[in-house]
Amino acid sequence: MTSFSPDVPGCEVAASPNSGERRDNKKPDMLLLHYTGMETGQSAQDWLCSPESEVSCHYIVHEDGRTVQMVPEGLRAWHAGAGFWAGETDINSHSIGIEIVNPGHAFGYPDFPDRQIEEVITLSRSIIERNAIAPERVLAHSDTSPGRKCDPGEKFPWRRLYEAGIGHFVDPATIRSGRFFSLGDTGQPVEALQSMYALYGYGVDITGTFDERTKAVVEAFQRHFRPQRVDGVADVSTIDTLHRLIAGLD
Repeated sequence: MTSFSPDVPGCEVAASPNSGERRDNKKPDMLLLHYTGMETGQSAQDWLCSPESEVSCHYIVHEDGRTVQMVPEGLRAWHAGAGFWAGETDINSHSIGIEIVNPGHAFGYPDFPDRQIEEVITLSRSIIERNAIAPERVLAHSDTSPGRKCDPGEKFPWRRLYEAGIGHFVDPATIRSGRFFSLGDTGQPVEALQSMYALYGYGVDITGTFDERTKAVVEAFQRHFRPQRVDGVADVSTIDTLHRLIAGLD
């Protein structure tokens, strides 16, 4: 692919060869947000457009708000990798991906600039409206790949997106003392916790044992919905926030 007309009028285009048809005629019903995790935005864009990388994304949003489309929304970009959400394992065929320029945890993890987030909101709203994406299917990369990915991370302003009409969100419960579950715990309450995470969409086995996978899911949930403390411990605040999110599902 050498070029194409952007799905968003006025958007820059830098075509990536790393794409293909969506499998089984799937239509995009998820929006997946990433950070680039590289030292500069240009190096990330170049990598996403390089045949040798075998990765791509539909859009990249730079720190100054400049947005570049690399793959048409109708095609399957290679941004999600191995993942799971609500029974689906081919996340790439189900999603549109936005890479948000930020060096990430490996390079100091700075705050996301206001101008960049404003553009992410504008772009996300356009994608959601044109593809009828449900609020609870606006996800972090870490939601679909707990333990393997941690982006866009706990500094990403999910509340700000929600206030602009994007995504599913509740005010996180205040961190306080009380009963909690952590690595190695077993029993029916752990099974109930795993069942709640599975009901919301996370890929977790319902075993009644708080194992490494369960810890990774709790951490992913905290990064998105209770970012004040990301420790993989299912404390009262984490569980209360999860309960209210599930109650708010249509």
